[in-house]
Amino acid sequence: MIDLVTIGETMAAMAPNEVGSLKYLNNFSKYIAGAESNVAIGVKRLGFNSGWISKLGKDPLGDYVEFFVRGEGVDVSQVRRDEEHRTGLLIKEMHTTKEPKVFYYRDNSAASHLAKEDIDESYIKKARHLHLTGITPALSQSAQGAFFEALKVARENDLKISFDPNLRLKLWDSIEEMREVMLDIIPQVDVLLPGVEEGEILLGLSDPEEIIKGFYQMMEPGSLIVLKIGAKGALYYQGDQIEHVEPYCVDNIVDLIGAGDAFAAGLITGLLRDMPIREAVELANLVGALCITVKGDIEGLPTWEQVEIYQGKKEEIHR
Repeated sequence: MIDLVTIGETMAAMAPNEVGSLKYLNNFSKYIAGAESNVAIGVKRLGFNSGWISKLGKDPLGDYVEFFVRGEGVDVSQVRRDEEHRTGLLIKEMHTTKEPKVFYYRDNSAASHLAKEDIDESYIKKARHLHLTGITPALSQSAQGAFFEALKVARENDLKISFDPNLRLKLWDSIEEMREVMLDIIPQVDVLLPGVEEGEILLGLSDPEEIIKGFYQMMEPGSLIVLKIGAKGALYYQGDQIEHVEPYCVDNIVDLIGAGDAFAAGLITGLLRDMPIREAVELANLVGALCITVKGDIEGLPTWEQVEIYQGKKEEIHR
């Protein structure tokens, strides 16, 4: 049985082994980068079965991405291979004084040719939870069609649906188009995972509590909103009162990219475990915090055993 299904693009990625301008660097490490596969991997490491729907080029980078995700135990039976379009690529430029700069080479990628026909209704129906992000509908009109088809199937079959807006302004033709699509999606989901900046862009609001209430007005009663507020932790709301959950503090912050996906993986795991909402958000904060202590999007994602050790529920054994 599949507990979680995700759908979206995963690219091959290259990061230099030292900081500085790319034009002066020669040594790089290869890894993968994709919000939805990050979440699928995170949930799998935390003890639940996950599947990933996507499209990759029939090329060496596509082979690498599929091999890597499969190696993490994620089901890739719904990953199509495209002979005409290449796998997307990103390259990071690392700096000591600021966040990494990212260069994307994803125009006309295989994943941008995802289409409604690539969605297997019977596959999604087997799952308990569908996780989506705002990246997929931004890739192309056909990918947007695939996104809404998956959403429709999930709603018709009573899956719990979570959505991280994960706004990528450069992927959209206009902010107006992006806002229109996002505000069409939000009323159809059960769990919304925005950040404050996304509230500012989509609602024109900056106060966290106003952002939460603004989004909640669009959603069905009883829906869950978890607002990420960075170093201050998270706020959550399910129609009663807004609650604050403190962050987990870590000493060594290495790479912030991927923290939001780790947070989503932690929250979804908490929901799949039927935890009380506060405990699920605490888990999300913990998984997000552990992720940023290691270079790379998924390298720091913990196993459930590591979570229990960190929480003091299990003793670490040294031999």
